[in-house]
Amino acid sequence: MARRVTPLEFRRVDRLPPYVFAAIQELTLDLRRAGDDVVDLGFGNPDLPSPEPAVEKLIEAAQKPRNHRYSASRGIPKLRAAIADLYRRRFGVELDPETQALTTIGAKEGLAHLMWVMLEPGDAALVPSPSYPIHIYGPIFAGASVFQVAMAAEEDLFTNLVDAYQRSRPRPRVVILSFPHNPTTATVDLDFMRRVVEFAREREVLVVHDFAYADIAFDGHAPPSILQVEGADEVAVELYTLTKSFSMPGWRVGFLLGNAAVISALARLKSYLDYGTFQPIQIAAIIAMNEASDYPQQVCEIYRSRRDALCDGLARAGWSFPKPRGTMFVWAPIPEPFKDLGSLDFARLLAREAKVATSPGIGFGPDGDGFVRFALVENEHRIGQAVRGIRRVLRSQS
Repeated sequence: MARRVTPLEFRRVDRLPPYVFAAIQELTLDLRRAGDDVVDLGFGNPDLPSPEPAVEKLIEAAQKPRNHRYSASRGIPKLRAAIADLYRRRFGVELDPETQALTTIGAKEGLAHLMWVMLEPGDAALVPSPSYPIHIYGPIFAGASVFQVAMAAEEDLFTNLVDAYQRSRPRPRVVILSFPHNPTTATVDLDFMRRVVEFAREREVLVVHDFAYADIAFDGHAPPSILQVEGADEVAVELYTLTKSFSMPGWRVGFLLGNAAVISALARLKSYLDYGTFQPIQIAAIIAMNEASDYPQQVCEIYRSRRDALCDGLARAGWSFPKPRGTMFVWAPIPEPFKDLGSLDFARLLAREAKVATSPGIGFGPDGDGFVRFALVENEHRIGQAVRGIRRVLRSQS
């Protein structure tokens, strides 16, 4: 007689909601297996090559056996010096690479482990809504409550932040922000950051600014670093990554910058968890920042051209909305004839009928359900193909 096995219970994982993006990914795979050519604008996985000098340096460094040993979880000194130099050139911000810079294994790892440092059960965090999923689940994994700040384009974001804080019980210890914002593409100016720093100082909260799209901005917009605000390093840290700016997503090179006490605390935690990114990658990342410093501008121009191709094409097809001023995404309100479908079913419709994969807005939280997100990760020829497919779907309801 077979012994009955009690199902295992999994902490945290069992409480995660269904990953709605997987539904579109699976549908895309099914359609491709059936022979359909689906233009995948769903997953924000950069398709542009990494800087050639960095790739060449990676090959050279990987051929040296001494670089195969354990590295330092804080990042090698020259890498921390390189990010400090980048911030001095790019933002006019002075950072001490010894105390105010820490290398992370990508921004997601850095943010998730930072939440372990800052939060525990009984604490709370303020997070944008809709939101990049790790901004919501990082605090939840740490056992904290999450309260959300509405990101509607027509509203005053700072007023929404203050209102959400005042409604929250317990009072949040951490405020997570990210501008230019994924998925909504919202942007802010330096004055907004000044108000946030003043808010944080008055209420003794830590601001965590995920600056993933620091260099992807258009039409004259220059995204501000929160660390440009005088005294920001007393109440704020910022996550910078090479993923989008230098098109190095698989390399997993990020940084936490700013408040020295927070940097030290995360460094202490990471000393128990990892030995840092593979050292040849760290060495190559130094070359990317020092010898390919103009590469983010080249990347940005390609995304601008793709943005225009998509938005202008959709506008000609009858689907008009403001062009984003930042990120590598387009956040599009569902056209009126399709609004009742909701974002998941509309995304399924686009995949089946237009042969275009998008991200349903509901995957970024309930406030995103009236939208779909396009990732600008295909060339303009493929984007044109996507627009033609979408036009057929739109005309079917006219």
